[in-house]
Amino acid sequence: MERIGPPLTGNERETLRAFLDYHRATLAWKCEGLTDEELRRASMPPSTLSLLGLVRHMAEVERHWFRRTVNGEQLPHVWSDAHDFQAAYDASGSTREEAFAAWEAEVAHARLIEAAAESLDVTAYVTSWKEEASLRLVMLHLIHEYARHNGHADFLREAIDGTTGA
Repeated sequence: MERIGPPLTGNERETLRAFLDYHRATLAWKCEGLTDEELRRASMPPSTLSLLGLVRHMAEVERHWFRRTVNGEQLPHVWSDAHDFQAAYDASGSTREEAFAAWEAEVAHARLIEAAAESLDVTAYVTSWKEEASLRLVMLHLIHEYARHNGHADFLREAIDGTTGA
């Protein structure tokens, strides 16, 4: 995934799309060059958070917001039969190949759904909020979610091999 900074003068949709892709690419970059064991390495007790757990979680988040919410698809979670987003964080038996394949597939679906939407004003019912939300809000929510978790990824990566920087 190429990491390109957002345009400085793009329109709203181009800017949101670019910021979301920038954050997606940042998560992938934080995982580059690491073994499966390193990607599964937990932060510090009692937390079990790992880079691979973050990738798995973001696959669930992409799937939920774009496919289930915006597109109205009736889909199960990738890693939970109980509709549990937290289950994705348990990457103890996961591999880079498995986690990244799921995440990249969900990102590809999300891009297609966003591109097909007539405008950022398209709305969808958000079950947990019991209200309609616009595609604009969904994209902003995903940007926020990635930004927050990329902060976690910074610390996790530094603890593994000392690599810093975003």
